[in-house]
Amino acid sequence: MSNSQTLTKENTKNFLNPDIANNELELELEAYTKSAVRKIQFTVILKPAIISLIALVISFFLDISKVPIFGNVTIDLAKYLFPSWKPVEENVVPFSFWWLPVLTYAFFIFLAFLAYSKLKLEIIRTPASATIDRIINSYTSIIDSISTALPLIGAAILLISIKLGEEIFLGLSVPFEVKALIVLALGKLFEPVLDQLGVEFQNIINHVTDIREKYFSRIQVENSKNILKQLDASDSGVGKGTELSLADVEKFKVLVEQSAKLSEIMNRNFTSISALTEKINQIEGISSQKITELSALANALNQASHSLGDDKTLTGLKYLESIVVKK
Repeated sequence: MSNSQTLTKENTKNFLNPDIANNELELELEAYTKSAVRKIQFTVILKPAIISLIALVISFFLDISKVPIFGNVTIDLAKYLFPSWKPVEENVVPFSFWWLPVLTYAFFIFLAFLAYSKLKLEIIRTPASATIDRIINSYTSIIDSISTALPLIGAAILLISIKLGEEIFLGLSVPFEVKALIVLALGKLFEPVLDQLGVEFQNIINHVTDIREKYFSRIQVENSKNILKQLDASDSGVGKGTELSLADVEKFKVLVEQSAKLSEIMNRNFTSISALTEKINQIEGISSQKITELSALANALNQASHSLGDDKTLTGLKYLESIVVKK
């Protein structure tokens, strides 16, 4: 049995007391949220991290200096591709920056763990999509900033080293810029890791929202059914001296059915308004002047709609229509 069915069946008995039912629902949802959040492990990043991890391994073979264990991979690769090629004697020994992508990638993993811990804490406090977007976007911005800044710094060093001579240019600037470009690639390939974290926690919020909507829909249906049952019971006693007539009972039934339909419509509208409010809260740069202008526009449209129902306005429109038709 699903969590939504369990919640609705356990709380339907309290449909006559909405406060008790709502409190029980919130307690159940809070317990479910905590349980679901604890089940999400940090290992969910393994699959989306495979691509960036492969790129990290490839980075060891894109180096102009010697790499621990692998040796001088660039020269070895060139000899394999071109057996007759002989390496040129190097007058400059370049710095080895093989550790730069490794260190940066480890820092990316650390940022992902911080995002994971932050999401676990915040989703229990405020389970909302805006919370997930805010956290994921903040850590994605940090990763993107680091991966973009390193190649720019390397380009600046490269331009400066041209004037300083071959030793600085080939020994320091070029190997650093090569590894900085690899870091840029790693940062772009690492973004799916944070996206996967966002998806995992968003599934919890979506499930909580579905449970709440199904619960309130079931409450409305149960209320309508119980009222109709009471009306049926009173309907059977109409001939025994009750004050309500049969016609009054039938009208009351129709009103109850219309009320149930209206409740469902209100529930859908409330959900739509909540989603719209959440989107508006995410929009930056909305000034009070713009809100005032929108309010004035809404009032103008409201006045215009009311004026269309005025007798004088309708008479004028009909007169205008008669003139146009004659022409």
